[in-house]
Amino acid sequence: MRTPLVLHAERLTKRYGRRAALTDCDLTIPRGHVVGLVGPNGAGKSTLLQLACGLIAPTAGTLSVLGSRPAADAAHLARVGFVAQDTPVYASFTVADHLRMGAWLNPSWDHALAGRRIAEVGLDPAQKAGRLSGGQRAQLALALAAAKRPELLIFDEPAAALDPLARRSFMRSVVEFVAELGASAVLSSHLLSDVEQVCDHLVVLCASRVQVAGPVGELLAAHRGVAGHPARMPAGVEVVWAEHGRALVRGEAAVRLDDAEPVTLEELVLAYMSRAARSVDASRAAVSR
Repeated sequence: MRTPLVLHAERLTKRYGRRAALTDCDLTIPRGHVVGLVGPNGAGKSTLLQLACGLIAPTAGTLSVLGSRPAADAAHLARVGFVAQDTPVYASFTVADHLRMGAWLNPSWDHALAGRRIAEVGLDPAQKAGRLSGGQRAQLALALAAAKRPELLIFDEPAAALDPLARRSFMRSVVEFVAELGASAVLSSHLLSDVEQVCDHLVVLCASRVQVAGPVGELLAAHRGVAGHPARMPAGVEVVWAEHGRALVRGEAAVRLDDAEPVTLEELVLAYMSRAARSVDASRAAVSR
């Protein structure tokens, strides 16, 4: 029976020496979503995705992906497709070489899907990957991941280095593959425009911790922007962030405030990131005293 969860983490922690990349992260992501994992550089996004792929092991806590330990065995590896940062491919291999390698490594390889997709994006099978543009390399990496026919596609900043047109084309391809495969996806990006295009579930990761997570529609419905000082907010209203006479608030009472206004996804994300950064600054100041 298929687990209803794509990812489940409890107190997940990863340290590199004395530096904490993730700290006590609790996170639950259900199936059937395209999840946007957002946060500033160094927030721990790549670490979380590498843990999910089994490339590294946690320092503490637990993590399950599709109901099992990450990369538990060959069968589990076949259920996850991963496109890493900079969409790495082998420069000396042709496009056709990559497809042959994919077929050799993956028992559920879909020859028809791979060939069709390469043709749709205009890649020459005889072309060496080292001579492809950044957008073409990204499309090749995506085709290789999707032709495994995985249940989960994981993307770690795959389009960050692409120009706007190539990035839009790549994101469109992500949506098409998710729909065709009936898969779930987790997309890491520091570009909110990417998330707004394709994601229906949001995870904000900042200062090594999950700050907020949930379906995008529900998160936007639960938050409001209001004018005024946080000290004057009524009971039951949580102030997420306030500056320049305006506050972002959440909760049922917040939604009923007379002057409450809907917020954008950008406002919501920036508020949680700003709150996390302020907390880090306060901790550092306390330690230095």
